[in-house]
Amino acid sequence: MPEINLDIIKQAAERSAMTFVQTFFAMFVVTDLSSAKGAATAAVAAAFSVAKSLVATKVGDKNSTSVI
Repeated sequence: MPEINLDIIKQAAERSAMTFVQTFFAMFVVTDLSSAKGAATAAVAAAFSVAKSLVATKVGDKNSTSVI
């Protein structure tokens, strides 16, 4: 099992933050939902991003959150 180091944490945090922002704006612009619904949807997407990042450390490069 690869060690979760500071670099992986930074990569996962960046990916999840960007996923949150992108999803929030997409929900707001496309569907014009209330901020609370958009934020909740974005938070779920960000959580999936973190999970994917952690799984990616077991596939491919062990020092990266990228699957490729």
